[in-house]
Amino acid sequence: MSVNIPEDALIKLERTLSSCMRSDDESLFQASFDGLKVERKPSLVIKPDSTNQVGEVLSIAHEFCVPVTTRGAGSSLTGGVTPLLGGWVLDLSGLDDIEIDTENLLVRCGPGAIVSDLQKKASTAGLFYPPDPSSKKFCTIGGNIACNAGGLRCVKYGVTRDYVLALSGYLATGEFVTWGRATRKFATGYNLRDLWIGSEGTLGVVTEAVLRLISQPSVRRTFIAACPSEESALSAPVALMKLGVRPSIIEFLDQWTVDCLQKYTGKEIFPGLGANPVLLMELDSPGASLETESKILEDWLDEFCLQFSVAKNEEEAEDFWEVRRQGSSSMKKLADTKLNEDIVVPLDRQIELVRFVSALRERSKLKIGVFGHCGDGNLHVNFMYNESDSEETNRAVEALSELMQKVVELGGAISGEHGVGLAKTPFVRMQFNDAEWRTMKSIKQAMDPKGILNPGKIFDVFNPWEQKKVSAPLSWERTEEEIA
Repeated sequence: MSVNIPEDALIKLERTLSSCMRSDDESLFQASFDGLKVERKPSLVIKPDSTNQVGEVLSIAHEFCVPVTTRGAGSSLTGGVTPLLGGWVLDLSGLDDIEIDTENLLVRCGPGAIVSDLQKKASTAGLFYPPDPSSKKFCTIGGNIACNAGGLRCVKYGVTRDYVLALSGYLATGEFVTWGRATRKFATGYNLRDLWIGSEGTLGVVTEAVLRLISQPSVRRTFIAACPSEESALSAPVALMKLGVRPSIIEFLDQWTVDCLQKYTGKEIFPGLGANPVLLMELDSPGASLETESKILEDWLDEFCLQFSVAKNEEEAEDFWEVRRQGSSSMKKLADTKLNEDIVVPLDRQIELVRFVSALRERSKLKIGVFGHCGDGNLHVNFMYNESDSEETNRAVEALSELMQKVVELGGAISGEHGVGLAKTPFVRMQFNDAEWRTMKSIKQAMDPKGILNPGKIFDVFNPWEQKKVSAPLSWERTEEEIA
């Protein structure tokens, strides 16, 4: 249920920010949902032109207890930017400045900066920003910070958190703060910078990020391999590390997913082999080092895999990656609803998880596929079901709960890179004991005493499968078919 906004709050806002305010039907509708497609219409969208305007908005919202949901591209898959209680949506997509500092090997950018735009500017300067979520062509740095986004290259380079030096922004009260500094070291006081990373806009609003950059890898080489079993495929990350090989990417598709995409495309990945688990890997490094690592990797693939190929050029590498992208697309043809769960488990427990999913598939009579970033244990378990079939929906919800319980039992986490948002709220309590949960709620209370920042997220249970989904596309969905 939407909250009522005091008229005095709007009057005060209009005095200085009228040019940033949007209340037309289209603006409100586009700000009412994200990739989860659960709709809650706000009463107002505010798109600031400057960072200080963000502080003004929050000061007024805090005074009058107006809910504020911060938004970038809306690419969250968990309902992380759904304005659950209505209120005001703070659209930061216009704060998209990108400034590369080649002397200090860093970049200063606004929360609305598109990740791929930042990467391109860094590359032009001979530098590299590694985090690369599949949505990088349209997702924003602010959203990446909010969820501690990862991507394919995490196995070698780490996640968003590993590149954040400093964050500037505003508390719920509208007061300006900077956490960290534009330095490689900072050991003064509490590390509140990292507290904001992954907090999904519930503890403050970022208006500038200082991110470290590294040297651009000089060469890359891409591999695709068919494996005799899930066990052999999932042994790769640890086996290769023991051999001194550090791929920048190790992606996995289970046998069920490969079978699904081969039926979808009408062609085999490796002609004559049928459906086998697949590994996709990439090496990147200076030339001499690459050749050494490539030889070790090829020897390993030759011994433990049924067949493999090495991309001869960028075009062929892109063909390899199309296999990964089509895995998810193929599943969408099987049912009208797909739940993409980004769980993560220790490397040595991945095969146990995949075996569990295989048994769950048989037991639940559901279509469930597994693919993802096996190099860091972040596997995407995809449930397909028809929302119009209540019995099938109930089976999917029950199976999802079983999966989350298993993940926690294996020492893993229910979300590796998508955040909690709304979609994970039925399960997030499994992750924490009483003391941990109480501490988290205390932090929320301390930093947002009136509970105005992104209310309803993380702590309150919300069942998305009980909600009617929006059929309209978001702006980025008009050109992009898939987020994985």
